[in-house]
Amino acid sequence: MSSPPSPSPSSPEPGSQSAACDFSSKRCVPCEGGVPVIDAKQAASYLVHMPNWHLSDDGKSISWKKNTKNFVGAVERINRIAEVAEAEQHHPDLHITGYRHLTVVLTTHAIDGLSENDFIVAAKIDELFQ
Repeated sequence: MSSPPSPSPSSPEPGSQSAACDFSSKRCVPCEGGVPVIDAKQAASYLVHMPNWHLSDDGKSISWKKNTKNFVGAVERINRIAEVAEAEQHHPDLHITGYRHLTVVLTTHAIDGLSENDFIVAAKIDELFQ
């Protein structure tokens, strides 16, 4: 009797406990289009183990919000996020409102939706602030 095939090492099993961990160990790939869009159902399954992130109503982006003590704290977090984004060459939209409320939004503009790169960067941002 043979055992069932194991999941592809390139993508975490949706909803698996190791999904966020697997994403954080991966690297983003350049995207100028032509990569598959991750649909809302699959994205939601990935986010089960990434509770700091929320799927947009249209399923095309994920976001993370953090209130910091002050403006400098928000800017410090942005600078740390910028280092990760630059290393991965996948850049989130970063917003400071009310002088200390930071919002990070990830989407893959070239495909007008979510790609694996968004979850890779999200997982790495989570690791920064654990």
